[in-house]
Amino acid sequence: MGGVTSTVAARFAFFPPNPPSYGAEPLPPAADAGAAGAGEAKGKEGSVVVELTGVPRRGNVESRRLRTKRGTDVVAMYVRQTGAKLTLLYSHGNAADLGQMYELFVELSAHLNVNLMGYDYSGYGQSSGKPSEQNTYADIEAVYRCLIETYAAAEENIILYGQSVGSGPTLDLASRLPRLRAVVVHSPILSGLRVMYPVKHTYWFDIYKNIDKIPLVRCPVLVIHGTADEVVDCSHGRALWELAKVKYEPLWVKGGNHCNLELYPEYIKHLKKFVGAIEKLPPPNDESPESSGPSDSSTQTGPEGTEESRKITDHREKTRPSIDYRKSTDRRDKPRGSTDRRDKGRKSVDNPDRPRASVDQPDRPRKSVDRFGGMMKAVRLRNIDCFKVPTASGS
Repeated sequence: MGGVTSTVAARFAFFPPNPPSYGAEPLPPAADAGAAGAGEAKGKEGSVVVELTGVPRRGNVESRRLRTKRGTDVVAMYVRQTGAKLTLLYSHGNAADLGQMYELFVELSAHLNVNLMGYDYSGYGQSSGKPSEQNTYADIEAVYRCLIETYAAAEENIILYGQSVGSGPTLDLASRLPRLRAVVVHSPILSGLRVMYPVKHTYWFDIYKNIDKIPLVRCPVLVIHGTADEVVDCSHGRALWELAKVKYEPLWVKGGNHCNLELYPEYIKHLKKFVGAIEKLPPPNDESPESSGPSDSSTQTGPEGTEESRKITDHREKTRPSIDYRKSTDRRDKPRGSTDRRDKGRKSVDNPDRPRASVDQPDRPRKSVDRFGGMMKAVRLRNIDCFKVPTASGS
C-alpha cells in the first residue's frame, strides 16, 4: 500500500516537457580551448561546458553538463552578473525546463544583481536519467558543488531558491548547509502526499518532506505564495513559514495562482528588498570548519535520519543577527495542521520601516510599465507547474 502511494505521489510530481524546449551541443574544439584558457571549460570531475541551442546566445551565460553521484548527467546554466556579491541557485517547477526558464533566469540575475545558476533535474530537458526524489537531491548537490569548485562561490554567499516541487531539493540541501546565506521557497509544498491528501502525519512513503526539514534550516527563509493557488494551497506556504527558524517577511500575492506570480509587480519588488536585506546581514559565523559541502545525514527517508540530522545541527547552532526582532502580526488563515509551538521565540528578519507586502494586494496583476513583469509577459513565460495528471497522458 505504501509503495503504491509513493509511486502515485511521484507520478503526480514529475512532468518533464516533451519534447524538451532546447538542445545541448558540445562546444567546438576552438571554443572549448578558449574557455579552458580562462580556466572554466574543464571544471572538476564530471563538469563539461556545452552550448544550449534554441535559446538566445548571451555572453554572460555559460552552460555545463554535470555528473551526479547517482550517475546521471544534468545540464545547468550559469548567468554571471558583474559586481554581484551573491549567487542564486534556482530549482524550477515540475513541468518546465531550462529553455522555458532561460529568459526568466537572465532577467532575475539582472534585476536582483546576483549570479544565478539554474539546472534541469534528471530526466528533464537535456539531462539524462529519470526524475525521482532521490535523483533531484543528487542533482542539486552536483550543481551546488559546481558553484563551489568551478565558479568559486562560497556557501555563505549562496541563496537557494526552490519553486513548487523545487522546494523539495532546495530545503533538503538547505537543511544540510549550516552556513548558507538564505532560502526562498516559491509556491512550496509541505510534502508530496499533502498536496493530494490532507494528512496530518508524515508517513515513511511520502516524498519531499519539507514540513520536517524546514525547522533544520538556520538561515533566513522567504516564502512566496499566491492566495488563489489551486494546485498547491496557500496553507502549505503559510505552514512552512510558521515552521521556519529565521523568518523573513513573507509575500502572499493576493489573487496570484500557482504559475503567474512572476507577473505581479510586487514579486520582483519583494525579492529585491529581500536580497538587499540579506546583503546587509553579516555572513553566518559557524564554528564548524567543514563547510565545503553538504552532509548526507538528512537524506535518509526514515524518522531516524531526520532526528539524527536535527541532533547534528542543533548542538552547534548560533542565531544570526536580525533586522527586526518583532513577532509577526499576520495571523490570517493559520494552517490547521500546525502543532509546533516552538515558534514563539523565533527571530524575524522583516523590515520594520515598510508595510507588509502581503496585504491589500490587487486581485489581478497590475497593468504597469514595470520592466520585469512586462518582459515576462513579452516572452510568454511558460513556467507551467501542475501536480495534476494531464488529461491526455498515457498509461
